[in-house]
Amino acid sequence: MTMKTPNTPRTLTLLAATLAALGLTACGGSGGGARPLDLTILHINDHHSRLDAETTSLTLKDAAGTSRSVTVELGGFPRVTAALEALAAERKNVLKLHAGDAITGDLYYTQSEGQADAALMNTVCFDAMTLGNHEFDGGDASLVKFVDFLQAGNCKTSVLSANVKPATGSALASRVGSYRIFDKDGEKVGVVGLTVKDKTQFASRPDASTQFLDETVAAQGAIDELRNRGVNKIILLSHLGYSADRSIAAKLDGVDVIIGGDSHTLLGPDSMKDYGLTPSGAYPTQVTDKGGKRVCIAQAWQYAYVVGALDVKFDVNGEVSACSGAPRVLVGDTYKVGSAAASEADATAYRSQLNASGVFRITAPAAAATTVLATYKAQKDALSTQVAGSTTENLCLRRVPGAKRDTSRSSLGDACNKDPMVIAQGGDIQQLVADAFLAQGQRFGGADISLQNAGGVRTDIPAGNITVGQVYTLLPFKNTLTRVVMNGAQVKASIEDGVDSVLNGTGTGAYPYTGGLRFQVDMNQARGSRVSSLEVRDASGTWRALDLAASYKVITNNFTADGGDRYDTLKAIPAAQKEETFLDYADSFLQYVRGNSPLSKPATAARSTQQYTETP
Repeated sequence: MTMKTPNTPRTLTLLAATLAALGLTACGGSGGGARPLDLTILHINDHHSRLDAETTSLTLKDAAGTSRSVTVELGGFPRVTAALEALAAERKNVLKLHAGDAITGDLYYTQSEGQADAALMNTVCFDAMTLGNHEFDGGDASLVKFVDFLQAGNCKTSVLSANVKPATGSALASRVGSYRIFDKDGEKVGVVGLTVKDKTQFASRPDASTQFLDETVAAQGAIDELRNRGVNKIILLSHLGYSADRSIAAKLDGVDVIIGGDSHTLLGPDSMKDYGLTPSGAYPTQVTDKGGKRVCIAQAWQYAYVVGALDVKFDVNGEVSACSGAPRVLVGDTYKVGSAAASEADATAYRSQLNASGVFRITAPAAAATTVLATYKAQKDALSTQVAGSTTENLCLRRVPGAKRDTSRSSLGDACNKDPMVIAQGGDIQQLVADAFLAQGQRFGGADISLQNAGGVRTDIPAGNITVGQVYTLLPFKNTLTRVVMNGAQVKASIEDGVDSVLNGTGTGAYPYTGGLRFQVDMNQARGSRVSSLEVRDASGTWRALDLAASYKVITNNFTADGGDRYDTLKAIPAAQKEETFLDYADSFLQYVRGNSPLSKPATAARSTQQYTETP
């Protein structure tokens, strides 16, 4: 039967989405598992709008054999494009997959609502992408806009999730399918999408009418439907996290491969530790399904740093007989030790080690992708000059209250250094950052208290307009927000850690600023007794004594959550009690500026340090 449809861009977009939703084959083909199949899966996940190259330090040996900390360029989406093109050209049967969280996390998203991400993704032409929780941060309407950007070109990437069920007739419903069937060398390969349920429902912002089904039930239902259609080679494109992927594999019957995301997990050989990287498991990780059959699990770290390359061998029955591969960590070919460029002899030595590693791939950015990015980069640079809000007063920087420490750090001079409130209670801007993080934590998943280390906030903000660039200068690190569930005793111990670190550890940068929590500090007391009179503000705005036995949700940056600045209590809290939100911490403050301008100095009663007693 021939269907005639008006050949308009909008109609083509809807038709492609409908075919994906129905799970129709991409290219026809006979299928049936009549012969073995060698398949390569090239994949990324969680690039979070981080399209520019960054830098990292690797441990490498120079020409004389001495270990050095060497700075190299890392990632950047044009390198992803180049690597995928080259790797795909070397192989016959290739699927290119994205395991979700393409958007939110950088100014590229803030300024283009996903258009920049879609444009760069379309330099790759992914076969399929699953929905991550952050795809819903702007609600369903924002997600629809992103999907339309993604499908505006010639790629028509299938957007998949078997457990996301938008309201019937909604714009999102026509753009998301449960699975898609691809023809590879005459064999059918099914790809099923899956989205983390609770985190998306309760820590993002989907429409209330959009349902999130149980992950295991939805996945098995899609697998069964595929098998009923004669498909026996099935890939789960999962945004659940590495631990959850291993868990769900054992509950499913018929899954062969899981390509994952969400947990930002680096997988690879232990030899990566020699270079200063810490993999969390093997690439691929091999487990078994409910029936005892092999399942191969892979994930590709984060932020366009890595392209995963997984080779899977299917036998005549469609079962996995072997799987192998490696992450390809994408790096540039320039090397610095400190601020100095490496000599040619040392660069040759470094290059040789990277090429021999089996995991690093020295990659030049793809020219075409660089050209596409250039337009958005110009817009991003222009955005940094835009006014986000204003402040009626100087917002002073001061790490530690009192007249003894950090008394000349402010760029605004005596206007801040001699400000009585700053001396008594500490930095205005540090307090406002903590308040902003509390508001963001409450908006995405809930929070009772926020915690920010003083040194993570870098500049004063003078009275007047506040630009986007100032916000990103204020909070320049690539930090994200982490939610930690802890009891009141652990909260107090964490504040004690920060204070003790000022006296005996990393210095003034550890001093704690909190939102929704206030306390008194006496630097003359013994550790464990320096912080007192801790009070938490409840939902009604009433301050009540911190209950040492009660449970609290604390939102902090991932640096302190991991124990940075000697926050040892936080470091010791089990991973099961920590939830990485992947909300960019600078963007979180930017949203606060936009929503609360004009800003002013925090009220005395709302400041975290209510009273401060310095050592002699």
